[in-house]
This record gives sequence, C-alpha cells and structure tokens, in this order.
Amino acid sequence: MRLDAMASYLGIQDCPYGDREITGIQYDSRKVEPGNLFVCIKGLKTDGHTYIPQALKAGAKAILAQDEVAVMQPSDIAVLQYPDTRLGLAKLSALWYGFPSKEFRLWGVTGTNGKTTTTYLMKYVWEQENLKTGLVGTVQNMVDNEVFPAVRTTPESLELQELFRKMADAACQRVVMEASSHALKQDRVADTSFSGAIFTNLTQDHMDYHPDIADYIRSKAKLFGYLKKKEGQNVMGVVNIDDDAADAFLAVSSVPVLTYGMSKKADLRVLDYQLLSNGTLFHFSYEGNAYEIKIPLMGKFNIYNTLGAMGALLADGIPLENIIHHLSHAPQVAGRFELVDGGQDFAVVVDYAHTPDGLDNLLSTAREITKGRLITVFGCGGDRDRTKRPIMGAISAQYSDFSFITSDNPRTEDPLFIIEEVEAGLKEVSTKYAVVPDRREAILQAIRLAKTGDIVVIAGKGHENYQLIQNQVLPFDDRKVAREILQQLK
Repeated sequence: MRLDAMASYLGIQDCPYGDREITGIQYDSRKVEPGNLFVCIKGLKTDGHTYIPQALKAGAKAILAQDEVAVMQPSDIAVLQYPDTRLGLAKLSALWYGFPSKEFRLWGVTGTNGKTTTTYLMKYVWEQENLKTGLVGTVQNMVDNEVFPAVRTTPESLELQELFRKMADAACQRVVMEASSHALKQDRVADTSFSGAIFTNLTQDHMDYHPDIADYIRSKAKLFGYLKKKEGQNVMGVVNIDDDAADAFLAVSSVPVLTYGMSKKADLRVLDYQLLSNGTLFHFSYEGNAYEIKIPLMGKFNIYNTLGAMGALLADGIPLENIIHHLSHAPQVAGRFELVDGGQDFAVVVDYAHTPDGLDNLLSTAREITKGRLITVFGCGGDRDRTKRPIMGAISAQYSDFSFITSDNPRTEDPLFIIEEVEAGLKEVSTKYAVVPDRREAILQAIRLAKTGDIVVIAGKGHENYQLIQNQVLPFDDRKVAREILQQLK
C-alpha cells in the first residue's frame, strides 16, 4: 500500500515520499521488517518514540509520530505527524486489512462481569444454527474451530484487525468479541463495523487505570457510540436495564435498544427463577408471551448472561423457540462456575471472579445451593486496584464458613502485603479464616477440610493456566491443581 494513501486516510496533507510502498505496519520495534511503517505508541510504561532508532535499524521507512521527532539518519525516512497515534494505528490497521468487520455481523460485549459467558452462549447458538463463527475474548480467540491464544481481553488494534481478516477469509458469518474498558478508551476498535452491542453490568474494577467510575462508564459506553444504522441490517443495542449505569448506554445509542432484566420495563423480563443443583430454571416474558427455560448454568448472574445473549440472538433473527432449545443444552464455560469432579462427595468449583461484584455473585449462589459448609479460597491481583481488596475480604467472610486467603497473580507486589490488605476487610466480619500464601497449599488445605455436602470455591483465576510472580509467568491452573489434589487424597 502506498504511503500517501495511508496518510490521506488519516487526513495528513504533508506526506514526504508518498509514492513509497509500505510493506507492513508495526508498533513494536522488535517486529519491524524492511519497508514497514513504525507507529509510535505512548503506553502506560513505555513510549514508542524512544524506540525509533531500533525501528530504523530494522528497516522502517516511515514513522507515524505523536510528538515532534527529528530523524537525521538515514535521510529518506518519511515522518508523519498525527495527534493521537493509538487512534491512528487503529484506523490504519482497519485500512490495511481491508475493513474486514464489514464482511460479517459483529457483536461487541462490554461490562464488568459476564462478558465471556455471554459470548460463548452466543457462539454456541450460532453454531447450532449452522453459522460459521468467530470469537475474540479473555479465554481464547477462535476463527471457526481454529484456536488462537488470547494475550488480553481485547487485542491491540493491529492484531485485532488481522484476526478479523482471518475470520472474513474463513467466511465467518457471525463474530462476537469482548470489549474491555481499556480497549475502548484507547480506541482499539476504532473503524470497526459493529452490528450490535451488549452491556452486561458495571461494578468496581480497573480503578488502577480509570481515574474515577465516571471515566470507567464513559469508556464502556463508547461501544454503543460505534453503533450506526446500516442499509439492510438490523443494528441493535442490548442493555441490562437493572444496572444503575444502564442510562449511560441508552443515552449514547443512535440505534434501537432491547432491554433485559427483572424490572417491569425490561423487554426480556424475568418473572421468577429457581436455583437448582444442576442449573437454573426461570420464566420470562417477551412481547406479551411467557416462556420457560432451564439452563445448565448456575446462579442468578447467569440468568442475566443468558438474557443478554438471547437479546442479541433475537436481533440476529434467530427464532426464540430455537434460542431456548439451544441454550438449554449450552456447554459449561471454562473457569466460570466450573465443577471439578474427582469422584468426591463434595463440590469443588473454580471461577474467574476477581471483582467484588463477581465474588459476591459467585459466593451468594454457592451459599444458596450448598447443603453443608462453604469453603472459599481466593486472593487479589497485584499492581491493580487496591481499594477492592478489603471489600472482597469482607464478602468472603460474609458468605463463607471458612476462608483461605492466598496469592493470586501478585505481579510485582509482595504477596504478603496484598494478603494483609484483603485480611483487613475479612477479619472485621469473621475470625474463621487462614492465611496460606502458597496457592497450591491453600487449595490442598481447603479440599482436606471439606466434608460430605460442602462446596469448595476457588476464585480469582478461573481459566488461567499461569501465575504472574514478579517478571515470571509460572504454570498454574486451579482446575488442574484441584484435580491432582483430589486424586492424591482419593
């Protein structure tokens, strides 16, 4: 692609060496190849402008910079100025890959909790309807049945558009993606064509990144601002009307919105529900008719996840009767109230809950269905929002008969310091807890403590198969560890 075409798309008038053919785009100087355009991104920890010499040494022939930069050697380097290079990267990435999101129906899902489950429910139903699908999310990325690792919830724009191109080339008809607040605030999905968006809920999270809750809400709501009417397409928003932040999402939507929840004003409205030992049964109303569905997912929060997916699937034109049938047989989602069965006479549940609301939902559900005691193993991540630590400690104490405070992903923080902050909230509510910094040992002690009818909940990491300690990524999977311990004790 010619450099002047790229500059023109960004509205840049001054483009030296405009007839130059660019061989690729990179924002990581270590990946630059001869003839590439190097985009200088200002990150939280590093500034791409400082890596221009490395990019030039690797063969970059053009630079997109946010700051004033002087490139003395070699002299034939084209330097383009753009006020927001992260936005520029997103726009150029979409251009480079030929705007692939226009070639399928794309749904974005945003919210603090429930994104992963909602996306997997949608993907499952689409597949039962013989639609070829793609998925972008926390657990993994998928192009039809091909799996790609997920480094972050929402990839950087260059990798995202490359993934979309693979989906379009594979003839995917439906794609669903998790849209994180970081990605939305950083414009990673700019120039992406959405056919719909879902808002699940909003509770405290990522306060280490967002200056306040208002910024967190605005960032999430940007997804609905991307929704535009399309000729011959049903573009729609789907909103959890029970959430306090719902109005912020309704306000920015220029397309019709379908609401769901337990409120009387919800389009998809829950009439009653019953938590069972093997799932959840609930009745709901839609367009004046009442329906029943039993899903193999546990908890009130999964009723909301199911309704969010249902609203999107309805907007996609799938008959409600088909949706109910398919969702009744939906598979378990990795690390989301996932049961670990080793033949024991008590339950072991692994869940990703790592926010106060997520932990509250998880433990309130476990508390309601357990016939015996609730034993909880959890910790909090390092280098993240510290204010939620004592809150989560208090929540565990409120619901659990016994809590084990342990290490999660401490990252660069001292695990004992994190545990101390969690313990501060827990000990105000209960004295029935133990501090066991080694996560494997904590899981072992919890399972040893369990008796017939109890539930052991291991919270915080869910599907993750690693532990982040200092600058190391160490193998660790709660599900695998629990299975090994159950086998040993058996």
